[in-house]
Amino acid sequence: MSCLRKFRRLLCRRGFLMPVFLALVCTLSEQNRIAAESTWGVVGPPGGDARAFAATPGEPSHLYLGTTNSWLYESTDEGATWHRLAKLDPADGFVLDSIVVDEANSSTLYVGAWKDSDNGGLWISHDAGKTWTACAEFHGQPVQALVQAPSDPKILFAGTLKGIFRSTDAGVTWEQISPEGDKEIHEIESLAVDPMNADIVYAGTWHLPWKTTDGGKTWRNIKQGLIVDSDVFSIIVDPEHTKTIYLSACSGIYKSVNGGVLFHKIQGIPSEARRTRVLMQDPENREVVYAGTTEGLYKTVNGGKTFKRMTGPDVIVNDVFVDPKDSNRVLLATDRGGVLASQDAGATFAQSNDGFSERKVAALLVDRSDPAHLYAGVVNDKNYGGVFQSADGGVSWQQVGQGLDGRDVYVLAQTKDGAVVAGTNEGIFVLDPPATGDPAAASGSPAAAALTWEPKNLIANMIVKAAIEKARGQRVNVEKQVKAPVVELNGRVNSLDVSGDVWAASTDSAVLTSHDQGASWQGGPVMGVGGYLSVTVHENTVVAARADGVVISKDGGQSWWPMDLPTMLTRIHRVVFSPDGTLWLGAREGVYFTPDEGKSWLWIQRLPFRDVDDLSYDPALKRMLVSSRASDQVFAIDPKTMTWDWWQTGYPLALIRGAGERLVAASLDDGVLVNPNAVAVETGRR
Repeated sequence: MSCLRKFRRLLCRRGFLMPVFLALVCTLSEQNRIAAESTWGVVGPPGGDARAFAATPGEPSHLYLGTTNSWLYESTDEGATWHRLAKLDPADGFVLDSIVVDEANSSTLYVGAWKDSDNGGLWISHDAGKTWTACAEFHGQPVQALVQAPSDPKILFAGTLKGIFRSTDAGVTWEQISPEGDKEIHEIESLAVDPMNADIVYAGTWHLPWKTTDGGKTWRNIKQGLIVDSDVFSIIVDPEHTKTIYLSACSGIYKSVNGGVLFHKIQGIPSEARRTRVLMQDPENREVVYAGTTEGLYKTVNGGKTFKRMTGPDVIVNDVFVDPKDSNRVLLATDRGGVLASQDAGATFAQSNDGFSERKVAALLVDRSDPAHLYAGVVNDKNYGGVFQSADGGVSWQQVGQGLDGRDVYVLAQTKDGAVVAGTNEGIFVLDPPATGDPAAASGSPAAAALTWEPKNLIANMIVKAAIEKARGQRVNVEKQVKAPVVELNGRVNSLDVSGDVWAASTDSAVLTSHDQGASWQGGPVMGVGGYLSVTVHENTVVAARADGVVISKDGGQSWWPMDLPTMLTRIHRVVFSPDGTLWLGAREGVYFTPDEGKSWLWIQRLPFRDVDDLSYDPALKRMLVSSRASDQVFAIDPKTMTWDWWQTGYPLALIRGAGERLVAASLDDGVLVNPNAVAVETGRR
């Protein structure tokens, strides 16, 4: 008889009816430690949020690209491919909006970044991005604008929430040139310097534009002709006709031909509801100006007299690069779509994101029959997102979004027949497996992109309804089960288990089960409440978890009972069955499991982290994989020995999965990660 059974019997004899709670003490030995220095690589899917470009002077094929997640990318082939150059701060979430490559020494780079109103900075590299130093003067200051004086490379200007700063020694020292504490000249959004005179500076604020002609000794407001209270996003000065100024604000685009004395609003450009984030002049033809807006790219070929939209309205443009040696080559830095490239002056665009991945991957699935076949579900990317699949372990990816219509994908699961099921912010969708003998559909080719997601969202419940029937010649009142009106699931799906004959889904409002492969669903609030975060199925037993409780059904979801839990639990995140029917639970306090449906619980006591967000059992590794959004570590627990191996990925994670002899992970901001080393968990080999 096991120690657990003996202990449970002893408690029963003494009259204890509460669930048993034991702590399993597991030790972490160096023998079982997978090397923390193992390199985890980002493999895609390509795309995400791109913010700002900068080109090496005289070498436009050598580009730098800023992101919204502290990473700076580099390309040496005109933006055809990208690689991660440096993460400027260990913290995630810094927006790299301003990049300057020194005109005098292209090995010197300047990057201004911001995160929130109290966080930002300026970073400088003197070795082409290999090493970086943060400027102490800007510690904690959001740097939202950064420019170099064309007439003197030693002079730079930076704009922060406090005002405008200038360096005359290539960034070694800085001084504030806007009045300190000024109630008007602060919250600097954009800067421009006269190409001929570094003392003439234009500054756009969250309110109005300003100008100095004496290096900041005096400033004057240049608002004549502008709609007041307009955020000034971008200012450009014509290098040949320096009195010609273009300015973009939330109220539209303006042009001045007298150095800002008077502005005229350009007609035919986006209305006030559309924000023009960036203006870029063609270096070969000054009459050509591109306007990057929150509803597409616009272009004028006649100095602003007329504008034409060059992309769809779904493209959010953050920056524009025009090749000074070939103005037909135009690049856009966009939200969600990453880098878009045109070879015909903006007439057509195609994604150019090879090596660039800034995706928020919320769901990850490894095909059980082919560990090289991966599916990744992303959020916040609208029509540029949905689901991506890779048939080669992440080397290449294909978007499979037809039928999802831009929905966010929070969970991916696979049926026993191989079909892929997606839980989205608006219901459940099924992608049928490729037709037998169709290698193209299984390889991530264009044929795969033609696959369509089919909705599986019909909720058909039975309800009890009173009726009158005749029995032995008399009319009697009876109650009958009848079909309720069919409704459609359109809320967020938090969890799915479709691995067996009984399918289960947890949503913000209900727990649903299906006995016909998703053709119809039954269910609703359980125990009178919704908000179920996780659901798992073992044969005919279904378990669903809320943050503060767990319920169990032994009849496929027809009836439910509350499950006894350890009293110290304060927040539950995930429940999952292992193949032997043991129920595992991830919570704020760590990992727990019960072999007897909650009668007794055991706690993995010395797991190095808490706040466990995701658990999954990998049948190939025969391990329970554990991850936390609060840590970059992942663990693989052996259910038989209660020992574990662990890896340090270097990235905040959403979840971890096994893929043959490798591990793959979904990161919060960096796409899909892959551990390149073979996983030898049985022996703990590195």
